[in-house]
Amino acid sequence: MPELPEVEVVRRGLEHWVRDRTVADVAVLHPRAIRRHLAGPEDFAAQLRGRRLGAARRRGKYLWLPLEAETPAETPAGTPDRAVLAHLGMSGQLLVQPHDALDEKHLRIRVRFADANGTELRFVDQRTFGGLSLHDTVPGDPDGLPDVIAHIARDPLDPAFDEDAFHAALRRRRTTVKRALLDQSLISGVGNIYADEALWRARLHYDRPTATLTRPRSAELLTHIRDVMHAALAVGGTSFDSLYVNVNGESGYFDRSLDAYGREDEPCRRCGTAMRRRPWMNRSSYFCPRCQRPPRVS
Repeated sequence: MPELPEVEVVRRGLEHWVRDRTVADVAVLHPRAIRRHLAGPEDFAAQLRGRRLGAARRRGKYLWLPLEAETPAETPAGTPDRAVLAHLGMSGQLLVQPHDALDEKHLRIRVRFADANGTELRFVDQRTFGGLSLHDTVPGDPDGLPDVIAHIARDPLDPAFDEDAFHAALRRRRTTVKRALLDQSLISGVGNIYADEALWRARLHYDRPTATLTRPRSAELLTHIRDVMHAALAVGGTSFDSLYVNVNGESGYFDRSLDAYGREDEPCRRCGTAMRRRPWMNRSSYFCPRCQRPPRVS
């Protein structure tokens, strides 16, 4: 599933290609792609027609496009602000394609615009775990945060991320460090890949109890999380197959730079010890048994 860097790459593409464009028409080709919009495909399309898409936003693994009327007079007083929320799931892609490009095999939603740009926005999803939906936004929120994701914590690249609150929450949770990193109500955007990468850099075992982390150690861990995410962003994210691409259909290349994830039995880049993989919460955890010693069992 795409994590923060991959979703941010897509957000930047949307910002460039669809910001300030007015929706002319919407075709929902598979109802599952808008299953979270309970009013159905026709209502989804009707609410988008004639609306201008605002600046693309992101929190953690979610991204959204605020909806704006062509003129303020077109929006009745008291009408709540709305936004198109996108979740890519396991295989969702938001692609900007020329009108005459052949339809993708798993094309689910097509959005056409009123301008003469010649491109349209397509939502493609092979496994149909992702989707688009319309939601009211949190009143007064400067980013127009959709209300259904108000519980999602800020991510470590957000300037408003509160490091002191993060450390205090870690100490209170009485859980293990990787479980905490994947808790999107505590810190958003970190998934299995980047958790393993940051823990390797910080020399922390994934089962380390959060209560044992000092303030300097949690600050160091945050630094490594940010560093690995910035490194991934610089090369377009991590692509293990053709399912994750940016809006132009291009893959990311960070998989070539991974230090931990997917490197079972390969030598640790620090000490040369063979990396190990262990089953973990229906996933896998990759670590160095020498650099990331497991916690002592009391």
